[in-house]
Amino acid sequence: MGPEISREVFERGHAAACLLYDPDLHKLVLIEQFRPGAYGALASPWYDDAEDSPWLIEIVAGIIEHGETPEAVVRREAVEEAGLEIGEIEPLFHYLVSPGAMTESMFVFLGRVDARNAGGTHGLRDEGEDIRVLVVDVEEAFAMLDAGRIINATTIIPLQWFRAHHGELRSRWLGNG
Repeated sequence: MGPEISREVFERGHAAACLLYDPDLHKLVLIEQFRPGAYGALASPWYDDAEDSPWLIEIVAGIIEHGETPEAVVRREAVEEAGLEIGEIEPLFHYLVSPGAMTESMFVFLGRVDARNAGGTHGLRDEGEDIRVLVVDVEEAFAMLDAGRIINATTIIPLQWFRAHHGELRSRWLGNG
């Protein structure tokens, strides 16, 4: 054991996020919104990718309020941020977001949606949300990931999981497996 040290820890609370998938259309529903933390990070002199934007491509997510379950959060956020109801839902994992400095953890789900009429702009006006809904082919989402267009861990982690498991999952959800 080393000497006693002093560190700052940011108490952020806990959050839940959900990758929205329509197995019938084989499409994912993503969102795009402005993130002030990304704006600050991208403006830093050490950040060298001028093509990145503080308008991040993400999955629906929200902070877990007192008395709420992570699943209830993602169901609420899917309606608020994407205008969609989640049907079947699968918990994927729970991880620490940045354990060197924050207490926040993330509960991640995969939710089945009907993306036929998805699109437009959503979000809560009183929270200043201006969220654009993107309906993309699964392979397009993977291409965005590979090209570095998705730069936040909350989206990268479940997309990587989905890349490895979407064939089996689609068969199961469509009743073929």
